[in-house]
This record gives sequence, C-alpha cells and structure tokens, in this order.
Amino acid sequence: MNIERTFDLLEHLRQNHNRADILVAKREGQWIKFSAEDYGRTSRRFSYGLMSLGFEKGDKIATISNNRPEWNMADMGMSMLGVVHVPVYPSLGEEEYKYILEHSDAKMLLVHDRATWQRLKPVVDAVGLKHFYTFIYYEDLPHWSEVTKLGETARVKCKEELRRIKDSILPGDLASIIYTSGTTGMPKGVMLSHSNFMSNMKACAPLFPLESGDRILSFLPLCHVFERMVNYLFQFKGCSIHYAENIGTIAQNMVEIQAQAFATVPRVIERIYDKIVSKGEDLSGIKRLIFFQSLKLGEKFRVNGKHHFWYGLRLSLARKLVFSKWQKAFGGQLKFVVSGGAALQPRLSRLFFAADIPLLEGYGLTETSPVIAVNHLSQPDCLHIGSVGPVLNNVAVKIDEDGEILVKGPNVMQGYYKAQDLSDEVIDADGWFHTGDIGTLIKNRFLKITDRKKEMFKTSSGKYIAPQAIENLLKESFFIEQVMVVGENEKFASALLLPNFEYLHVWAHDNKIHFRDNPELITLPKVLKQFQKEVDVYNKQLGKHEQIKRFRLVWEDWNSHTGELSPTLKLRRRVLYKKYAPVLREIYAYQEGEENRGKHKFND
Repeated sequence: MNIERTFDLLEHLRQNHNRADILVAKREGQWIKFSAEDYGRTSRRFSYGLMSLGFEKGDKIATISNNRPEWNMADMGMSMLGVVHVPVYPSLGEEEYKYILEHSDAKMLLVHDRATWQRLKPVVDAVGLKHFYTFIYYEDLPHWSEVTKLGETARVKCKEELRRIKDSILPGDLASIIYTSGTTGMPKGVMLSHSNFMSNMKACAPLFPLESGDRILSFLPLCHVFERMVNYLFQFKGCSIHYAENIGTIAQNMVEIQAQAFATVPRVIERIYDKIVSKGEDLSGIKRLIFFQSLKLGEKFRVNGKHHFWYGLRLSLARKLVFSKWQKAFGGQLKFVVSGGAALQPRLSRLFFAADIPLLEGYGLTETSPVIAVNHLSQPDCLHIGSVGPVLNNVAVKIDEDGEILVKGPNVMQGYYKAQDLSDEVIDADGWFHTGDIGTLIKNRFLKITDRKKEMFKTSSGKYIAPQAIENLLKESFFIEQVMVVGENEKFASALLLPNFEYLHVWAHDNKIHFRDNPELITLPKVLKQFQKEVDVYNKQLGKHEQIKRFRLVWEDWNSHTGELSPTLKLRRRVLYKKYAPVLREIYAYQEGEENRGKHKFND
C-alpha cells in the first residue's frame, strides 16, 4: 500500500507486520507488549471519542508526556480525524507552556503523570482549556481512557463518519505543529504535514539495515521531531519499539532487550563514553594500559580506508580484550546507532566504529521534518566521518554565497504557525529554506556543518570565529564536559569550561589533591595548570585567531531544567552570557556596568 499519511502506517502494520510486540513498555518491572491490533484498535477508539467530544478536522491537541505506547495511540487517533498534534517538551517553564497552549489554540492537553498535572493545572486554568487528562491512571484525576471508553460506546455511530474523514485527509494537510526549542526567545510553531513526515521517512527507510521484529530502544522525547520521524520509520519496518523507563535506565534496558538499534543525540553518546572512560580509570597495571592504548588505537580507525597489517592485528586484539565489553554493555546485538540534533565529535564516531558499533551521524532541523543528510551503510562510499553524510535522494541542497546551507524538498515545512513574516524570512521566493547553518559539500557529496550562522562572530581584528567547531574540539578532552567560546569584537577568543567532574575527581585522587567541594576544586593551582595543558593541546589544532587565550572554570551543571541548555541539549548562549556576566567581565577586564563591544551585554 502507498503510505502518504501518518495513520496509513496502522493499516500497513496490520497487513505486513501484524506482530504482538510493535510497542513495548516496562510497567511494574515487566515489559508489557502492545500488538499491532491493540495499537490500531485503541487509536480508532480515541478518534471516536474525540468525535463524540465535538473535535473536528483542524482542531489542536497538545501532549506533554514521556515516551509511552499511549503517546503513539493518541498521535494516530488525532491523525485519523485530521486533528493537529502539538507535542511539547516536558522540561519547559510555566511561561513557555502558557505561550504554546495559547498560541497553538489547543483544545485538549494530555500529560503523563500527577506531578505534570499539578504543575500544569494553573496554566490550563489560565488559558481556559476544557479537556485535561493523564496517561497514567489515578482515581482522582481524569484519565485519557475516559475518551477511549466514550469512543468504544460511540464506535458503531462514528465508524462510517471516521472512514469518510480519513478519506478526505490529503498528504499535504497539516499533521502537527512542533514548537522549536527556542535557544533565543519564545519558540516558533513549525507546521508539518503528513507528506513532510512520510516523504522523509520513505527517503530514510532504505538506508538502514532494519528488519521486522528488530528490537529498538526509544528514549529521546517523542516530541523531538527526530525521534518522532524515526519512530514512524521503525513502525514502517515492523520493528519492536521498546520505551526506556527513564534516562537513567537506558543502559540497563538496552541489555534487557538486547537492542539492535537506537536513535540518540551526541550528549548521550558523550555521557556513555565518559562512563566507559571512568571505568577504565579504575583499572590498574597492564589492564589499564591495554584499555587506554585501545582507545588511542580506536581514534585512528579509518572507515573507508584499508589499515596496514600491524594496525589490523592490534585492532583485532583490542576488540577482543576491550571493545567486546562495549558491545556487551549495549546488549551485544547492536546493528547501528544514529545520532542527530547537534554536532558529533568525529573521534567518537571512529571509536565506536573501531568497537564494531556503527555510529552514524545525520543532520536536519524541525523545519525539515527533520533529515536533510545522513551517513549510512546501505551502499559503498555513503559514509564520511566528520560529515553528516550524503544528502537524501529526494532533497536538494545548495550552499549560498555566504556559506549558508539552503534546502528544498518535500520535507520542508509549510511555515511557522501564525507567523507568515517569519516564514517569509526563512523560505525565499524560489522555495529554498535557509537553515541558518554554515556548511560545505565534501567531494560535492558529503555535507559538512561548520557552525550556526547566527553564532559565528568576529574578533576586533575582523577575523571570523565559528564557536561550535572549537567547542566540539575542546570537548574531546576527558577533563571537559561543556564549553562556551566567547570573544565577539574582542582582541582574542576565550572560553568558559565546565569540567567533567567525575573524571576530575579521579584525577585529583590519583594526584593526591585534597578539596572540600567542586567550587574549591576549580580554583586549585594544580587543577588550573592541568586545564591549561588541555587547552594548549587543542590550541595547536586551531588557527592563531581561533586559539583560546583565556579560560575560566565553572562548577554549576548546565542542563535543560535550569535553562543553560535547550530541550535538545544545545547551548543557550544568551542564558549563559547572563549567568556568567561577572566572569566574562573579568576575562576581558570590564568594570561593573560596562559591556563588551559586541552584541552581548554582560549585565543583561
């Protein structure tokens, strides 16, 4: 059958992958399976229930939930009725929630638990939402099953009408509004059609070695366009999608289900790698030597090139002694991992490939549904570490005169909701979407991202600096967790460095450095000297004007809950500039009340 609308996947599953474990979730210590029949039946009941409540094509429903089968069922139930799904991150602030619920014209809100209900109840009351349900059952709260039960009662009455509505829904009709994570200002509502999602899914489907019944671990939020599209892809392939219990149980769940693939963002890979390295630090003697020699060997791995005999022999030994344990830690059955959402360190790709775990980087935006380019193994020469891979075959890319990546194709959004002026700013008269990213094409084929156009800055000497590339390089250090490079309109570039305290504590112990807490630790001369050594190593790989001349260590964690990172774990530079205003003033020797000569005020 031809799959043109998201809900067409339900019939596709029924006809081709009528499995008992299409969606799987862990409840009270047990993995609970939902079959293709369960999935389709509950989705239809939700549609009937919405019809009984008076919902019509074009109405909006918001969800704020962790990953769970009910999310998929609600998503499909909305889709069949032509109701527009507005998925929202669970980690936003009250002001953003209020803005999104009002701006999107949502008529219903579904949340996963009591805590979210209590947090959102004042917002729901303020915006006047009539329908508010939880996915988890509580005796004293409205549960989403009230809608599905209403639908079961109305099934006979609504069945023919739903069929008529489904037939009327076109591929170009609006399926979802996804609000961007908002690294600056309030989020924008990206309007995506059925065709946007399905064209992107079908372009990606042949690129990955997936078979019916393959076990997938899903842990990125389904409100994230990347996880949502690959979730549709996994359904298309008839995979068994297992939802991780929470972010802290990923490793355990992966081993339990013996996962064969998963989608991730670089931050998760970096944390996994940091834990691996910390375990290596606990080793001693010959085992410790072999561990770190294996890492060095892995960093030299060439995917598309032949290795000489001596390297191959050592790699074979490293895989047997060290990297086999990596595979076991992931469940021992991984076929591949695909990473998106931000830049991935090439060193990590090489290491995972050396460990016989293909780590494939891709690139896209919410506005492009999302994939524009991705590395893959379906054909020879479709992988280039350090790039985001070849452009999809149904997408056109060109590099503008200023280096900006422009995109055209069926995956490009319909525009921003209620913001035609903003839509016109990013989609030009010829239909090219301006990504805001700077890049180049390697060998006229592999797309390489160098930085965000808006984040590049000039020093006072007129030299351009691309901060993301430098930040990614510095994060290769075992000692460095996060980096923000600064220096717009200044004489030189500087950086705020957030240490990898787990690694730093081990190093301090080994070096007999005593400290009371992290704020004290980052002020100790031996620690500062070590970080200077780290910065000096990476400065050698940078142009003179890009080199970090000064840095300051900070100790408070950067995360999405406290606002330093977006929900997709990108730096919120404006927040960080404000938070560390005194530190930045001190780096460039500004007095209280002064500002730098660039656009960022240290006292904002």
